Amino acid sequence: MQVELLREGQSRSLREDQLSSQERLRPERSRTDCPVLLSERLVLRAPHEEDIDALAHLANNANVATMVSRMPHPYTVNDAADFVRRTKLGEIGKCVYAITKADNGAFLGCCGIEPTADPLAVEIGYWLGEPHWNSGYTTEAAHALIDMVFRTRDQVETIDARCRVTNVASRRVLQKCGFQFQGTGLAASLALGSNVSVEWFRLDRKTWMSLRSWGALK
Repeated sequence: MQVELLREGQSRSLREDQLSSQERLRPERSRTDCPVLLSERLVLRAPHEEDIDALAHLANNANVATMVSRMPHPYTVNDAADFVRRTKLGEIGKCVYAITKADNGAFLGCCGIEPTADPLAVEIGYWLGEPHWNSGYTTEAAHALIDMVFRTRDQVETIDARCRVTNVASRRVLQKCGFQFQGTGLAASLALGSNVSVEWFRLDRKTWMSLRSWGALK
């Protein structure tokens, strides 16, 4: 469970981090470039107003917020409503998805991609509500998102991801998706109000092509 983390030597204030992210994530794409994604048990779609209560409930958890770079804690209904509003405006990332169950539409968490300073790379992020951990949902959602990136964005050659060094579950998700460890660094944590140690991972297109059935990583 992680999103947009900073490499070592790039530490900035939390406010500067938020502002610079918003400035570089202007909505240049329509949602048609972020199609609804289906997997065996999940539907990944745009967040909407009906998700606000469930979003606020699941995100208001220190075990989640301290593993996600820009999630405040406590997390209120107003925070959830603002998140949905900003996703519609394209202020958070190129593609932000609500992770929902295919059988009943239940909201489980969020994932998404956003650009990096490298035009050939994007960054993936995700979080899942604690009641839904250890069920394989995060890996399933990440597989669907990665497949979408490499199949619909011909210019993208690599996908970056970062997680806290203490987040064993998130590291395992990245390993099951074929990401390779690149190094360590620091990330700003809004919930903690400080920088935290993180690990940086990368998945390239060639590796994805060799593993895209995901069968070798189950």
